[in-house]
Amino acid sequence: MSVPSSASPEQARLILVVGPSGAGKDALIERARLALTGDPRFVFARRIVTRPPAAEDHDTLDEQAFAEAEARGSWLLSWRAHGLCYALPGSLRDELAQGRIVIANVSRGVIVEAEALGVPVTVLHVFADPAILAARIGARGRESAAEIRMRVSRAQAMNIGTARLVEIRNEGSLDHGAALFIQAIKQVAERAGAHAE
Repeated sequence: MSVPSSASPEQARLILVVGPSGAGKDALIERARLALTGDPRFVFARRIVTRPPAAEDHDTLDEQAFAEAEARGSWLLSWRAHGLCYALPGSLRDELAQGRIVIANVSRGVIVEAEALGVPVTVLHVFADPAILAARIGARGRESAAEIRMRVSRAQAMNIGTARLVEIRNEGSLDHGAALFIQAIKQVAERAGAHAE
């Protein structure tokens, strides 16, 4: 799908979706992707993970291939978490160069690194009460009780540098959370358009 003729590199934005396990990031991203399909301003990044595909939609590499690609500079961003390797593909550089808005689920630990890419960054921090997080993680059936407790108790400081921070409490219905999430994405696009005028 082509970018509108009015798009310019100055309109490029990175929207980084962060938050604890169980906050509902993937569900909100999928709702937004479906709602914004057909709008050429937006690109939803598909992550590369060193884990076989499961409920989360991603591309898979083994650790050796991941490390080799990382050494070649193939990733836009890469990080480690929960014993796995994650990355965003380098092809997203072309999308940003065309003035697109890239939405990606990342670790909060790469926010400052993302800012070094030279495009404005908005951080959408999705969160929920710890009891809700634990219930959601347990429902996935991937982690033991001890692993669930560790994930819920894992509180990271978030260094956002110069990024704009938007907090999204995702404790109600998926429809409600998705509405807040999509509204935040559209506001980023509106500001990008205003900046380019």
